[in-house]
Amino acid sequence: MKKIIFAFSFISCFILSCENHTIESTIDTSKPSIGIADSLVNQVATETLRSWQAYTKYAWGHDALKPLSKTYSDWYNEPLYISPIDAYSTLELMGFADEAAKIEAYVVDSLDFDKNINVKVFEVNIRILGGLLAMYELSANQKVLDKARDFADRMLPAFNTKTGIPTYWINLSTGEATGDTVNVAEAATYTFEMGILSYYTSDPKYYQAGKKATMAIYNRRSELGLIGDVIDVETGEWVSKQSHICAGVDSYYEYLYKSYLMFNDRQLGEVWDNSINTINTYIAEEYNGKLWYSRVNMDTGKPVSSVITLYDAFFPAILALSGDTTRAIELQSTWNWVWNRYGLEPTVYDFRKDTSGYPVYDLNPEIIESAYYLYHITGNKEYFDMNMKYWNDIMRYCRTDIAYTSVKNVVTKEQRDYMPTFFFAETLKYLYLTFSHGSNTTYLDEHIFNTEAHPFKKSNFDHEVAKKRLGID
Repeated sequence: MKKIIFAFSFISCFILSCENHTIESTIDTSKPSIGIADSLVNQVATETLRSWQAYTKYAWGHDALKPLSKTYSDWYNEPLYISPIDAYSTLELMGFADEAAKIEAYVVDSLDFDKNINVKVFEVNIRILGGLLAMYELSANQKVLDKARDFADRMLPAFNTKTGIPTYWINLSTGEATGDTVNVAEAATYTFEMGILSYYTSDPKYYQAGKKATMAIYNRRSELGLIGDVIDVETGEWVSKQSHICAGVDSYYEYLYKSYLMFNDRQLGEVWDNSINTINTYIAEEYNGKLWYSRVNMDTGKPVSSVITLYDAFFPAILALSGDTTRAIELQSTWNWVWNRYGLEPTVYDFRKDTSGYPVYDLNPEIIESAYYLYHITGNKEYFDMNMKYWNDIMRYCRTDIAYTSVKNVVTKEQRDYMPTFFFAETLKYLYLTFSHGSNTTYLDEHIFNTEAHPFKKSNFDHEVAKKRLGID
């Protein structure tokens, strides 16, 4: 959500300063130097393999690598093998077939989800279910699909609430669902993975569960058409009425459009159209010559906060994918400014106060994802250069002797001992796709990514077939 082995060499000679560009900037449709592009492709591939080998040496069988202490971290009392499942589609893309095959064999032969642990429904859906479905699509291994279906069946009891919105936790062994309060992303980011599973299994129950949750959120919008960001899954009452596209809501909007695009569910397309118009009316704002998406009250539309998160940098990608290239370009320019303000992105930033409330950078991919989309859609070399700048900064501040790690403070650049699983699934994948675009020119046209960057080929999903298998009216 990939690799070609090469003899590693730093490409400092290729480091270009990425200037802040505005929407009025001249479009540079020239092609990156073949030598620079090839060097970057090889470098990302080699660094991916190096990091993967560190994971297999120090953390195999566990969820995540801790690169500084050379040990591992598990999300719960028992590991779920999250890093390898997340890494599989990236390793396949880069051509590391042996490494991918080892993951597939482990999933089929050794991974058992009958574990007496409470897991976060949203997080395991996008990583484990999404990763397994991508593994099945790439491998055509029926046993992998069986694992995916087993996992989804263990998740489904979470959706047995009065509203159809899933609980925060589900016990994978007992099916006990707990946690009545969830944010919107946790409530309604399921139509994509569950739709794919319904398509592969011809069982509409998965998609219908995910869609019911999505519509439960949309149907509780205000008179202005805005939604809140935290909800009670049993009562359907809003716990927080902040409306935004930030972390905690982001992937709800992403899946409205992507699920419509993949399955041609026109109802979701209408929800997306209504939602994006409302977002641009009430949440988008110009401040100090830049486009921002802030936080407003869902009932009044009045601003309540200028605090944003680096996760929001996904939005230029979805804007561009849905055809609003003008806003996508302007918003990417804003996020590029934030990156260059610090040399990395802080997780939380207040654009009116020009301060960071949480200065951690967790190797996040969102700004890189959006630069990749805009490079593909506009052909403007500016976005290639952006990702080259981001990659060089990541190498400079996040690289360790065995892999890559998060940064505790983007001002001091002090490192913290953790490599998130999405670094394999997303960050490295989008960098690789950007730098290899010359040989992967149609990849984005042919695939749709889930929010964890697991790719699915659009041609594998016939809209008429989907209508029946997913139960679309």
